[in-house]
Amino acid sequence: MAFIEDWLVPFYTLSYRTDPPARTDSFHDSTYYTTGVKDVFFIISCMALMAVLRDLLRLNVFEPFAKWKLTRDLKYKQSKLSNGSSNGQPNGNGHHANGVISKKEQKLIHRSVIRFAEQGWSAVYYPIQWGFGLYVNYYLPNRIFTPETLWRNYPHTPLAAPVKLYYLTQTAFYTHQMLILNAEAPRKDHWQMMAHHVITVFLMGLSYFFNFTRVGSLIMFLMDLCDIFLPIAKMCRYMNLSDLVCDSLFGSFVISWFATRHVLFAVVIYSTYTDLPRIVGLEWAPERGRFLSREYWIIFCACLTALQVIQLIWFGTICRVVWEVITGGKADDVRSDEENDLDDKKDD
Repeated sequence: MAFIEDWLVPFYTLSYRTDPPARTDSFHDSTYYTTGVKDVFFIISCMALMAVLRDLLRLNVFEPFAKWKLTRDLKYKQSKLSNGSSNGQPNGNGHHANGVISKKEQKLIHRSVIRFAEQGWSAVYYPIQWGFGLYVNYYLPNRIFTPETLWRNYPHTPLAAPVKLYYLTQTAFYTHQMLILNAEAPRKDHWQMMAHHVITVFLMGLSYFFNFTRVGSLIMFLMDLCDIFLPIAKMCRYMNLSDLVCDSLFGSFVISWFATRHVLFAVVIYSTYTDLPRIVGLEWAPERGRFLSREYWIIFCACLTALQVIQLIWFGTICRVVWEVITGGKADDVRSDEENDLDDKKDD
């Protein structure tokens, strides 16, 4: 029984508790931990919990709300039509005037309900986790405009409990997202998204076990900001809210994306190329917690650069949407799948 209990405990609590360092530069009153293989068990539990929460919210909150809202709006629109017939036949706009919803309209409602519910989990997760990341990075000595702070006092071990929890839950989320990508309807940039998540999880695992958690915590914090606005903007679009609301949220997304992913993230990448080998030194000494051979430094730099390249490709797509908005269009989801009912929706 003791053996079974020892293997069950890591699934619901942080593992490898240790004494705090003699001198701490952050989280002075926190519990401290080292890293190890059992941390994977906690990640698995977080993934399972996220899957359950996502489905509970999707099936019991977001889908019922979206179906009620869209159905109510359609019936209200039908009630205002003055050129339809009174016998339940479609009028000139393809709508029924007496509250009967056609198959075409049901199909469009169903698609919007599914899309709305898919974005709901992201709209819940990102604000909460970004707030947690703000807390973690506030107390860490991370300073984005003085990126040398990301590397000083390396190796950054042991880990304060908030830092370890932040890392493990973020790793669980992005690993869970890879599974979701294959469960949802495929998007136009499916393989780009998959590559992005694979590289992200690989970098998180590498930085976690190689004691580079400070730069990892800052990057995750930067990446999450724009992801707060995008799912909410999409949800507003699927609910047919005003163009002003949708485009304002999309504008906030574009500004935060450019600032965090192409300016501040570029500062981190540049510091990884220049400050990391200078401050930390290219040394492989696992017995002292130092994991930075020349080969792994190159791998770090290459993976960060690959993420930036993928994000630049996406930014090109974002710029096309911005141009459509400026020229009088709408900020539609250009990543959507190419289902036949898209043309129907445009006709409506």
